[in-house]
Amino acid sequence: MISVKNQRLEVVDALRGFALLAIVLLHSMEHYNLFFTPSWQPQWLSSLDGYVTETVWFLLAGKAYATFSLLFGFSFYIQMSNARKRGDDFRARFAWRMLLLAAFAQFHALFYNGDILLFYAVCGLILIPASSWSNRTVLTVAIVLLLQPIDWAHMLIAHFDPSYIDLNSRFAQYAVQAEQVAMHGNLWQTLGDNIVNGQLYSNFWQVEAGRISQTPALFLLGMWLGRKSMFVKSAQSIRFWRGVLIGSLVAFGPVYMLKTLIAPTLQHITWINHYGIAMGLPVNFIIMAAMVSAFTLCWFAAADRGYKAQRITIAYGRMSLTNYITQSIIGVTLFYNFGFGLYEYCGGTLSFLIGVCIVCLQIFWSRRWLSTHRQGPFEALWKKLTWLSFNRSQPAVG
Repeated sequence: MISVKNQRLEVVDALRGFALLAIVLLHSMEHYNLFFTPSWQPQWLSSLDGYVTETVWFLLAGKAYATFSLLFGFSFYIQMSNARKRGDDFRARFAWRMLLLAAFAQFHALFYNGDILLFYAVCGLILIPASSWSNRTVLTVAIVLLLQPIDWAHMLIAHFDPSYIDLNSRFAQYAVQAEQVAMHGNLWQTLGDNIVNGQLYSNFWQVEAGRISQTPALFLLGMWLGRKSMFVKSAQSIRFWRGVLIGSLVAFGPVYMLKTLIAPTLQHITWINHYGIAMGLPVNFIIMAAMVSAFTLCWFAAADRGYKAQRITIAYGRMSLTNYITQSIIGVTLFYNFGFGLYEYCGGTLSFLIGVCIVCLQIFWSRRWLSTHRQGPFEALWKKLTWLSFNRSQPAVG
């Protein structure tokens, strides 16, 4: 248990900010789901694009999302713990909070057809019954879900019934429409299409990409880490994160080899479509675990205050909802046809640099905003609406 009441763990804010930073870089390099390779570039720049894209994808793709999801579960634990200290039952309030998150998702989805907030709002409901589970049960369920049982079930069915075909690509029909509107549509066409095709594209893709199992698993793990006080510096937490780091480094090689060596030998279309997910997400999880453990150990090593480079992202992480939504609005305005249409002119390297500029702008703005406000604009609104019917004299949970 966290020993100081309502203590804000800056390591979590910094880590959340780092995860959001990585998400923005990835979104920018994807042109916010408008995948296009410019033809005007010289050969040297195209070659550089390849190196930059491969490196960023290997290090960040799937890992940033996983970190963000892990910390979502941790935040639930903090809210639940603080409510219990006041004698309140936070479960019904959390369900209402997820409904509010779904409303934020609808606003965000107007601009960007890669919204995760609605998916979070639905998957987050697992935390309500899980709040009464034992630590062992929480950890067991999380591990089972991380192993991607849905994908293995598809492959098992195909093994015993070769006529069973699952292309795992229901999202594609909506993706094509969303991409065409992003390339050629005006603002109103983009907003109108995103709220329908964009939402279907995003959420079908997340289900079919294995996140229907991974996301609730990470939520549960985040809650478990909160219960075990693993983001509070202690001899136990240091041993834990060292063990995670060493275990991740040891496990990476064998799991990565299983993913890369077996995939080319598969012939059944169902196995081809599901094996990459069933093994790819565990690879991403292992890399994410190594990165989170290294980040946390470095934070602890710097007198439990973090190194200067780590502290830069604290304000950014504290305003994660505001920054997540606004980075999408900025990004689509830069890359989509209704705005500056930069997707036609920017390859991986230039898009990466644009992402860096977006992050720097948001970090600067976050630090300025929090110098005079306790929370970001959307965070404050979410908090106010969450506790709308509560006694105003009660302390609220962020």
